[in-house]
Amino acid sequence: MLRCYVCSAKGFPAWAHRESIRLLRPTKLRTDHARHVAPGLRAANGIVRSAIESSILEADLRGNLEAKLDMLEAQGVTIVDRRQTYLDEAVDVSRICRGAILYPGTRLIGARTFVGPGAKVGTEGPAVLENAIIGENAEVASGYLKEAVLLRNARVGSSAHIRVGTLMEEEASTAHAVGLKHTVLMSFVTMGSLINFCDGLIAGGKSRREHTEVGSGFIHFNFTPRGQSGDKATPSLIGDVAHGVFLRQRRIFLGGLSGIVGPQKVGFGSCTVAGQVLRREVPSNRLVGDVPRKVDKDFYASLDAPSRILRLNLEYIGHLTALQAWYRAVRLARIPSGPEYEHTRIVTQAASELLSVCIDERVERLQQFLEERGIRIPTLLFVNPPCPLKVESSSPYLDHIEWVKGLSDVDVRIGASWLQSIVESSYARETV
Repeated sequence: MLRCYVCSAKGFPAWAHRESIRLLRPTKLRTDHARHVAPGLRAANGIVRSAIESSILEADLRGNLEAKLDMLEAQGVTIVDRRQTYLDEAVDVSRICRGAILYPGTRLIGARTFVGPGAKVGTEGPAVLENAIIGENAEVASGYLKEAVLLRNARVGSSAHIRVGTLMEEEASTAHAVGLKHTVLMSFVTMGSLINFCDGLIAGGKSRREHTEVGSGFIHFNFTPRGQSGDKATPSLIGDVAHGVFLRQRRIFLGGLSGIVGPQKVGFGSCTVAGQVLRREVPSNRLVGDVPRKVDKDFYASLDAPSRILRLNLEYIGHLTALQAWYRAVRLARIPSGPEYEHTRIVTQAASELLSVCIDERVERLQQFLEERGIRIPTLLFVNPPCPLKVESSSPYLDHIEWVKGLSDVDVRIGASWLQSIVESSYARETV
């Protein structure tokens, strides 16, 4: 008697073939399978039933994956090695754009995962994208990305660990072994290797050639042991949003093999030397190198400066709010409605939504810090005055970077003043 490839491959006897049919969902596989069934075969016992059920499920999933890979190739996606490419059941193949390249070891997971045209995944090793959104010509060398957004031409190096709340704007990049979470790298910001930078926003620079850079071996210390169980009210602002979005500020350099104890601020045009741990705010246009300090004191003595920590957190939240207003009123408003620009809209909208996640995270961390100290959190207003710039959607679409560089000095001053007003009005000024 003829039997289907599933039973034959697994070495099941003919009497088990009938039971395997009953376990199958109504799919084409079931129809093909049933074509060879002879009636009257005995039911399998529990052990064989379990083996059959597992085998059929495996075959069914394999069939679905093969169908998805077929669909991707049909719509112009390059799959270098089908045997080493995986998409889970939730992945929407329509969100993997024509021209994308999936290298061996690519795993795509989740319904929100999006890969833009020309994007490359897994160029240097296995790469996992879990509900991550990467834009046109972005690149993931290898590593793990979860609920992060990469805009056009952004790149993460090998062994990356890019987690929720991470936004990398146009041409921002990292070298190998970089970990990011709830961190915003604005356009052109570059990171070296072996870096852990969570809970920060980094701006500065004017181009790919003149960019803000974080040296290799850098750590942003985003947890402090103060209080009953420690806290993470520690976001650091490197540059700012109000001026940084216009790509006209001097670059910032954070020297390698160093760290910053958050929350801190570093102004545009400043350089912190290598091999130090920075524990203070740095104004603009400064060269700073702090010597190691000797500490020997009661661990449980008050180490806090609540008013300073509150001020820096509120200012950081204000800049995130201003950046989200920029995305909504400028970036999204400029994108035409045509289908050829849908990929740009999807990625830009995802970036705007991600900033809400970042704002919520910072408010929650600040609230935990203040509640433990019996301090009431100030009222967060989130006032967004209308954008004073002339913003229109036009086709063909002018790339965002080119549009920003084409703004007049007057427009830049007006725009920066608008964004700064959002920063300053995002909270009621209250002191501790």
